Amino acid sequence: MFRRRFSSRTDSTNDDAATLLGTRDGEGLVLLADYQCAGRGRRGRAWIAPPRSALLFTAILPKPVPARALWCVTFWTALGVAAGVEATTGLRLTLQWPNDLLLGGRKCCGILCISRVVGTQAWVGCGVGLNVHRPADETSVAGIVPAPAFLSDRVANVERSTLLDAVLTALWTTRQDLDDPRAIARAWERRAGLDGTPYRLHLDAQGETLSAIARRLDDDGSLIVSCGELERRVTLADARVLRDVLT
Repeated sequence: MFRRRFSSRTDSTNDDAATLLGTRDGEGLVLLADYQCAGRGRRGRAWIAPPRSALLFTAILPKPVPARALWCVTFWTALGVAAGVEATTGLRLTLQWPNDLLLGGRKCCGILCISRVVGTQAWVGCGVGLNVHRPADETSVAGIVPAPAFLSDRVANVERSTLLDAVLTALWTTRQDLDDPRAIARAWERRAGLDGTPYRLHLDAQGETLSAIARRLDDDGSLIVSCGELERRVTLADARVLRDVLT
């Protein structure tokens, strides 16, 4: 099972984990924090979580994965988080491409994986920020747009320790699934109900906003969407989802 190391405060559990990737001490280690001073999400965006409101951790995989399969780790992590939340609270979070989980259409969890690639292998840390308890002082999250969701919005008395146990158990017991990236993609598609889901995406390179219907994941984690009768491939590096217009 994963080993755990707790800090009441740190800049970023991902930054802490980055120094341990590929070392024996890092194998299977989970770095936890009550508060991150410089937490971040995808593309360097800030991750804001008041102290003791969220489950913040980076789980370092106990063994490397093929570098060509790195793209699947985020989707695998999302499945583990969703399974742990459902087992603990009964809540069924929505999986949103590429790395978010939603509650009632609002972001509840973000995932940011980091890696150290050595030749054909990659050591990976799976960074998770899961909103659990809505803070009593709402001003601490007032600047986040769209407004975030917290598990406590739906279920009272959620214990972060119990939730962590369930998520880590789900990740540990499915770690062999990382040997088959395509199977992870198909499992994520099914759990997300992806085929037929409307997405609005901002394509940064083109400066374009795209309204489309999601169909499936490509073999590198890109999103295949249909625009009318045409299919289009949206890469992980090129797009961000506009959540405020999702149904």
